[in-house]
Amino acid sequence: MDDLEKAILISFDESGAVESALKLQALSFCQQVKEAPAAWQICIERLGFTKLAQVQFWCLQCLYEVISSRYAVMSSEEKAFVRESVFKMVCYEPVDEKNLARVLDGPGFVRNKLAQVLVTLVKFEYPMVWSGVFVDVLPHLSKGVEVIDMFCRVLNRLDAELIDSESHGTDEVTTLVVATRVKDAMRQQCVPQIVRVWYEVVSSYKNSNSEICATVLECTRKYIAWIDIGLIVNDAFVPLLFDLVLGEGFDEQLRGAAASCLLAVVSKGMNFQSKLALLQSLRMNRIFTLVSKDSESEFRSKVALLYAGYGAEILLCFDKLNSEEARGVSMELLDEVLPSVLRVMQNCEADLAVKIVEFLSGYVDSIKSLSPTPLSEKQLFHVGQILEMIRLQIRYDPDYRHNIDVLDKIGQEEEDRMFDIRKDLFSLLRNIGSVAPDVTQIFIHGSLANAVSSPAEKNVEEVEAVLSMFYAFGESASEDAMKNWNGFIGKLVPMLLSTKFQCQSNRIVALIYLETIVRYSKYVQENIQYIPMVLTVFLDERGIRHPNVNVSRRASYLFMRVVKKLKSNLVPFIEQILQSLQDKIAQLTLDISSKELSGSEDGSHIFEAIGILIGMEEVPSEKQSEYLSALLTPLCQQVQALLMNVEGESIPNSSTHVAIIQQNVMAINALSKGFSERLATAIRPTIGLMFKQTLDVLLQILVVFPKIEPLRNKVMSFLHCMVCILGPAVVPYLPKALDQLLKDTEPKEMAGFLILMNQLTKFRIQILDIMEEVFPIIVGRIFSVLPPAPFPTGPGSNTEEVRELLNLQKTFYVFLHLTATNDLSSVLLSPKSMVYLDQIMQFLLSSVRHHKDISVRKSCVQILVVLIKEWCSAPYGEEKVPGFRSFIIERFATDCCLYGVVEKSFNLRDAATDILFGEIVIAQKVMYEKFGDDFLNHLLSRAFPATHCPQNYAEQYCQKLQTADFKALKSFYKSLIENLKSQQNGSLVFR
Repeated sequence: MDDLEKAILISFDESGAVESALKLQALSFCQQVKEAPAAWQICIERLGFTKLAQVQFWCLQCLYEVISSRYAVMSSEEKAFVRESVFKMVCYEPVDEKNLARVLDGPGFVRNKLAQVLVTLVKFEYPMVWSGVFVDVLPHLSKGVEVIDMFCRVLNRLDAELIDSESHGTDEVTTLVVATRVKDAMRQQCVPQIVRVWYEVVSSYKNSNSEICATVLECTRKYIAWIDIGLIVNDAFVPLLFDLVLGEGFDEQLRGAAASCLLAVVSKGMNFQSKLALLQSLRMNRIFTLVSKDSESEFRSKVALLYAGYGAEILLCFDKLNSEEARGVSMELLDEVLPSVLRVMQNCEADLAVKIVEFLSGYVDSIKSLSPTPLSEKQLFHVGQILEMIRLQIRYDPDYRHNIDVLDKIGQEEEDRMFDIRKDLFSLLRNIGSVAPDVTQIFIHGSLANAVSSPAEKNVEEVEAVLSMFYAFGESASEDAMKNWNGFIGKLVPMLLSTKFQCQSNRIVALIYLETIVRYSKYVQENIQYIPMVLTVFLDERGIRHPNVNVSRRASYLFMRVVKKLKSNLVPFIEQILQSLQDKIAQLTLDISSKELSGSEDGSHIFEAIGILIGMEEVPSEKQSEYLSALLTPLCQQVQALLMNVEGESIPNSSTHVAIIQQNVMAINALSKGFSERLATAIRPTIGLMFKQTLDVLLQILVVFPKIEPLRNKVMSFLHCMVCILGPAVVPYLPKALDQLLKDTEPKEMAGFLILMNQLTKFRIQILDIMEEVFPIIVGRIFSVLPPAPFPTGPGSNTEEVRELLNLQKTFYVFLHLTATNDLSSVLLSPKSMVYLDQIMQFLLSSVRHHKDISVRKSCVQILVVLIKEWCSAPYGEEKVPGFRSFIIERFATDCCLYGVVEKSFNLRDAATDILFGEIVIAQKVMYEKFGDDFLNHLLSRAFPATHCPQNYAEQYCQKLQTADFKALKSFYKSLIENLKSQQNGSLVFR
């Protein structure tokens, strides 16, 4: 062994026994050899005598790299020597007479590398220089399977690098040109001979060497897409393929390879009339009984793919061919293949299932297109079979029943998997429901009846699957179907309501049962005699009292949705509902001494449902007050008692108190959502008074617990509700509340506070005094945390802190906009706010010019327009805000309304930007009305000249500004800006 072989072996060592320094030295030596001018020669010589696989691989890799990078500069003699040497290796011959080692005796990875080297030569030389590369190999195939295998590896590599992946490579155009050249030459010169050899090899070896036959057929499959189909579809090759597929005595790998070839045949791109004739001529029904539903093997998967692919091609023909005869033939072929497709669907892998569902969806679409022609008996039968397949596919595996019921990690994974499977299957179900509604309805009704009576060990999965089908079907059910008491839904909904399934205690059954009732509550709304049954379902152990806490919580939410839907129809049942929920309400409004906290806010849905019920105007006044007082009084008393007890304690010891208070505030908040401002202030002010008293109590929380964020958030949410319910009557409570909420606020909390302030601006002048107090605090706090420069972008910039600040900034823009547009702009001029006025103006100006969100820029323009209107009198009048007029003319009008729109980034073809442009034109109109000639003179003397705008254009614009309507002015200004952009090519820089 010489130094090179040692270096190669060391460089390949992965055992860890070689010292790193020695390995680096070996790698360096190998690299030196690779870079030597005669590297190709060293490699070929070495390949003539070495039998070490690592050395063979290294030499072939080196040879590949040399050919790829240096072949063009090699002499013609050197190239000829390389071609001859590589060809000999491929044909199982020694490189020379002295050295008799054969590369084909090496392992598969060495032979693959040799194939890559030959294909690289083909790219450079075929057919111009080396025209016989493929034809000359063919006589050598008689040497045996070694050369046949090698030839297949070469063809496979050729397919991978050029034919199948024409866009692969660093230069896509060059690769496509080479691929086209090679394919065209092969078609003319050698493809028929290669196909003949494929046929002869498979025919000769099918009984003695199934592995080499499978290899050849896999290679054949790859080439069918671009060679003449007549070379395969003939009286010799097709019968051979069918013999192999049907021959049970053959190896399954070989049979699967033959099936893959048939799939390539049926998938061959061609004229659709010719394709239909081909599909018909294949008589594919010969193999439709091959696969039993219980078998599992690679061969079964290949045949299943063939079924699906064959069906998909028939569907294409049906879709593309318009003649009645062609569509009839297509439908006959579809009817033949469909039972086999459904059979393999019962036991197949996910990838194949997706393809089959796509095919079945296409089939349903095809029979849908036959409307108004009624479906044939055979088609109706197939539709029923597809529905049965859906039912089977969406059933959970009983082996995971416990996992899914308790929803552990395994159960969650199984639910997620089933969710993905069901999406397409339920889409298919709804499609069938529109094509064959009667068949679908009868199927679901019958399946549900069977599931109800099925044995207990199967009951869970059967019932859940059918209920899920009924639920999915309801997504596309028409309004009329929901109302029709005598129809399918009219039969099934009462059946559901009156049924207590044996498996109702199981989580997934209970959940889908409740979800289905909610989906069909529209039917109950039209047929109110079923309301008592619905209430019973939700109020007994099937719903809110279900033993599984997850079901119980979900039932609370779903009950609230049903209440929203049925609303006034439930008035006669309020007393019954409240009485039934008494124990639940008691659980959710915990006693101070209780140590068991749910830690969940799902109870809010029960209170929200109760609030909706008792908040309706149809409820008698006395009863309404009685109900509300019975709920609010204990909740408020409990909060008051807790607050009094907490005053002498340290906060860490009050965690139980905090949790109970939080729970109570949540309950009050949810309860209040059912009441309207009209009810609480105009019709029944007693209700409003109760909420005011409640607000008095809850605001004390902010004093006792000023820094506990969850409590602050709950109280703030309640304030939002009170703004909606009490209207302006809430204003007297605001100073105390806002003062507490503003203390020690973090950016995240500040955004929440601003949302409340945005809601309060609707009271306009009524909150002016409050705004004058809080506005400077808000602005000061926000400017202290927002960065002066734009937010960073790129990797690592999307941190939680940055996201919080971005959200704060976005909410602040809304706050400024609402402040300006709700007649509150005077707060900016209050003594405490004036110190921030310049900062606010610069903030707005920068945002108009540079903010990446066009809607923000538009909002800022609108703010400045409002301020111009309110702070500036007619031309030459007294300035309300000294310096504001010159700031607007010199900065806003110039920088934003002219320089900003001339910039290349201002895309006038974008719809959102065009709206912003319209706001800018409105702003210019307003500035002319307020500033007159001062504004025009500035445009003519300074602004337009800086953009190199021709004087006549500028003068025309000023004339249009004085006389034209908005539409004409916007059109002229747009054409002016586009001209300036084209002249300057977006390269102006304004300072």
